[in-house]
Amino acid sequence: MVQTLRKPEIINIARRDGMVTVEGLVEHFGVTPQTIRRDLSELADAGQLDRVHGGAILPSTTVNIGYSERRNLNHASKVDIARACAAEIPNDCSVFLNIGTTTEAVASELLQHEGLLVVTNNINISVILSANPNIDVVVTGGNLRRLDGGLIGDLAKETINRFRFDIAVIGCSALHEDGDILDFDFQEVGVSQAIIERSDKVFLVADASKFDRKAPAKIASLADIDTFFSDMPPPAQCLQMCRDADTHVHVVAAAS
Repeated sequence: MVQTLRKPEIINIARRDGMVTVEGLVEHFGVTPQTIRRDLSELADAGQLDRVHGGAILPSTTVNIGYSERRNLNHASKVDIARACAAEIPNDCSVFLNIGTTTEAVASELLQHEGLLVVTNNINISVILSANPNIDVVVTGGNLRRLDGGLIGDLAKETINRFRFDIAVIGCSALHEDGDILDFDFQEVGVSQAIIERSDKVFLVADASKFDRKAPAKIASLADIDTFFSDMPPPAQCLQMCRDADTHVHVVAAAS
């Protein structure tokens, strides 16, 4: 495949999988490692990828990617994370699930549960859970974010403040190396902070791509979380914070 056709496909693979590897691209295109390394270097020079050891990732950015792209990004890892998280949620309890594609994956893994009261500000989650008549679902009010079905703003916070949750499951857009949990939408951050305040336990679900991203608004710290579910261990500084704060880090094993 000529270089001009190969590069766009490399970008598409990176968007689908969250990263590309030299080894994987060599096998995919049937070219030499030197050729792939040159392609990745040129894409990095153009600002389309960031080079990492053994491959490349999508560039860190302060602009969030689209919902459809996020839903497909690292899909297998999100399912593994969601399955591990759902296994820690007992039947007959109250749960809040917030906005995000990983929390939507958690909702799918809860479909075999019984006796749950689930409150959510994510319309997609309410649709997923409607398939189980043994789960009561409450949708908050709020301003509809049409991009991803999220409900944000003061009305969402007012609904949350009417409840006390056994467990909250939240996602995020980025994780800073110092342990800050970050997002792009300041209104969504306010809702997430209300969720944390009204919950006895808080689970954070985030795949390793969040370690490589940046976002401007702080939700909380990993020290405020009871259990952090991910597919890779966090950076050393984050991991030490979790140890100091007694935050459990659950690194999932990839499904075989």
